Amino acid sequence: MEAADPLNEKPAISAGPGPLAPAAGDDLSWAVVNMRAGSRIVVDAALIGAYQAASSPHSIRALKSDLEAFDLWCRRTHRIALPATPEGIADYLDARAGAGAKPASLARYKASIAKVHQLLGLKDPTTAELVKLRLRAIRREKGVAQAQARPLRFKGAVRDVARDGPRGLNIRALLEACGDDLTGLRDRALLSTAYDTGLRASELVAVAVEHIVDALDPEARLLTIPRSKGDPDGEGATAFLSPRSVRAIAAWQAAAEIEAGPLFRRVQVRRYKARKAVPARRIETISGREAWDLRKTLPRKAVPARVEYDVGEGALHPGSIGPIWRAIIQRAFAAGALPDLTQDDLARLLKGVSAHSTRVGLNQDLFASGEDLAGIMDALRWKSPRMPLAYNRNLAAEHGAAGRLMKKLG
Repeated sequence: MEAADPLNEKPAISAGPGPLAPAAGDDLSWAVVNMRAGSRIVVDAALIGAYQAASSPHSIRALKSDLEAFDLWCRRTHRIALPATPEGIADYLDARAGAGAKPASLARYKASIAKVHQLLGLKDPTTAELVKLRLRAIRREKGVAQAQARPLRFKGAVRDVARDGPRGLNIRALLEACGDDLTGLRDRALLSTAYDTGLRASELVAVAVEHIVDALDPEARLLTIPRSKGDPDGEGATAFLSPRSVRAIAAWQAAAEIEAGPLFRRVQVRRYKARKAVPARRIETISGREAWDLRKTLPRKAVPARVEYDVGEGALHPGSIGPIWRAIIQRAFAAGALPDLTQDDLARLLKGVSAHSTRVGLNQDLFASGEDLAGIMDALRWKSPRMPLAYNRNLAAEHGAAGRLMKKLG
């Protein structure tokens, strides 16, 4: 096949031997085939398929998204995406940094470009010294600190998690404010489970009824976690579910009639307005300009407002967890369940709340309660101490030697 012309009307990438998946969903091969190439490149469909089978769906979606973004930039700037040049990659990283991308995201973009070159048997241009130096310069200019999700702690920002009363934004108030309709029951069970287990969004939506097993405490349960981000090979792990979560899950299951399969599902709400009663009409009052219908002569009873719910069959999408947390917080605030927050406080806090907030909150509560790093890593299934230490950085400063001294000095 000929090399791509300047307008890229004829992509120079084609499928080699083996089946090429159709253009659907998270298929990676289709995204690769449609990238702007400068020479004839043959895709090894078997290799692409093997890579997809060995990777998580989230990883495939991220790689596909990164490649599509890079290809679009190349088309707009009249560059060749495959094989890319070190100069082109360096300029791309500069452009994304200028648009607000963080160093961690830039490192991911660089890794994605490297991966597609490796999968196509092309020389990896990201190893060039120019790319490394440009990325290092961006990191030096912007810093590498990542914005942390605002923690959702059980009692809020308290010093003593056992004795202090709840304050500010706290999970206990959010759970109490959840309603008793299907949406409220689901949200209470979802939030309580997320805090107990510290699951990531993708792990939380993967929870199935079959994963909940008995514990030694008859009122508690254990949650088996077949697979997680830190366990791609599926060795499995177990998390604790408090009696509070067990009761919330049981109420949600009973109301939604869920006996097997995904536990946390979409709830579609349909609201119907009330309708006033309509008296009967005499037939002679029907104007000739109206559509003729004898039913207009019949009276109609008043219809009260009603709400109907429809529970889906599949699991929630991981991307829905953050919006659900924010919706719970907004409803709780509107109901007066967060009395020490102002409207300005709410707007500021909501900006930092994400699906990860419950994981960060549990991490900080464990730290504040005196648990050591090994215990925190075990509870949240961390393989490295780097992230739990990063999540507890602010609390560590307050509870550290200098913080203790300043409290004594007054």
